[in-house]
Amino acid sequence: MKPLSLIHAVLALTAVPVLMAADPAPQKPAAAKICTTCHTTAPDNLRGHFDNLALKNNSFQLRIDERTEVLRYDKTTVKVITPEPAANTEAALKSIAKGHEVRVQFTEKDGVKTAVVVAVKPPVKLAANETITLDEIQKLVAMGPEKGKYFLFDSRPAPRFMEGAIPTAINLPFPAFDKQVDKLPADKAALVIFYCSGKTCNMSPGSLTKAKKLGYTNAKVFIDGMPAWTKKNHGVLSPASLKAAYLDTNTPLVILDARPAAVAAKGFVKGAVTVDPAKMADLLKTFPVAKLKPPVVVVDETGGETAKAVAADLVKAGYVGVNVLSGGFKAWQAATLPVETGTLAAKAVYVPKPRPGSISPAEFTKVAELAPAERGVVILDVRNLDETKNGVIKGALTIPEPQLLSRLSEVPKDKKIVCHCSTGIRAELAYHLLKEKGYEVRFLPTEITVIDTGDFTID
Repeated sequence: MKPLSLIHAVLALTAVPVLMAADPAPQKPAAAKICTTCHTTAPDNLRGHFDNLALKNNSFQLRIDERTEVLRYDKTTVKVITPEPAANTEAALKSIAKGHEVRVQFTEKDGVKTAVVVAVKPPVKLAANETITLDEIQKLVAMGPEKGKYFLFDSRPAPRFMEGAIPTAINLPFPAFDKQVDKLPADKAALVIFYCSGKTCNMSPGSLTKAKKLGYTNAKVFIDGMPAWTKKNHGVLSPASLKAAYLDTNTPLVILDARPAAVAAKGFVKGAVTVDPAKMADLLKTFPVAKLKPPVVVVDETGGETAKAVAADLVKAGYVGVNVLSGGFKAWQAATLPVETGTLAAKAVYVPKPRPGSISPAEFTKVAELAPAERGVVILDVRNLDETKNGVIKGALTIPEPQLLSRLSEVPKDKKIVCHCSTGIRAELAYHLLKEKGYEVRFLPTEITVIDTGDFTID
């Protein structure tokens, strides 16, 4: 064998370490995708949507797309920046609506993130001549683009547009604006209106800025956007959108078929519930409660006045997220989408998609009523000491949620864990903390009361 050259020898000596070097763990995103459209995020910051607040534990959850961050705070030092002044830190945090976009600056020690600044995204500010009101939009939509002489553009990403949009709107997503400018009218003096997800959303104002740079002289923003529209009006979606946004993703919704039952029985959208437009009061008596915010799609033969009347009645009753199927069942058939036949359901049922990691009350009860040795899981009670002293489920492990990370050695890694607190909020915090550490864990998302005998009731 010929002797190796010096270069070959060096390569031979370094080859193994190079091959054995572990790939770095993928970095978790610091900001929700929708936030990255308009913002960059500093290394010690997170951007996402405010979720559950646990005042007892000085903690809250921040949703960053599909993952959740748990953050602590010291109410004597954390700075909470809200559009409207609050009496104190607790009041400021309680004023943040669930799902609102926030920026959190934090410090981290021993794996625990502590928020030092919580900045609530403020409303967008535009000049009065750059905005258009809900009343004005409603009048234009009632006339239609041809008579009203306007062009309405939805600046939200396509997946949001597909869930429902203002009638007559065209989707021109702000992130793809430069690639889809051909959707804009040739007449640069035409009334061009943009809207997006509400007062704090920057996408429609961003579209306005881009349109002005292109020379459009009569461009405006409906700044209250889709949230304001859905409180007063129904939206619309196409058959393709209904299939892609809801049916293909198994997203729970209610489909109401407003055609005569005998006609609908010959062909309808899977899961549709029959509704008599003349008996809406009867329907509402058994309809899923409005606070659940069930997405509703109303279908008639052509997407006409019958479906619009049913949708309007639902909106008046306090339901948001009500849409009419554009073109009705004829459009569904024309798109050659799946059709069911037979008897339609007579009662609307809506079960929201469970939060990731949650366990149903029935399943929790079945497990908790077993003898501790027979459960096969560990019930972890993460309430505070002043709560657990009044009663604990027999055999449950008790560790207050704020102490969980420092007492992980007490939580068996080789067993399934089910967390509970009194309301479900702290249990969910514990779920995320344990999941992050590799535990097989679930949590009870509802209220539970435990008495001194170990017996319990679930709301």
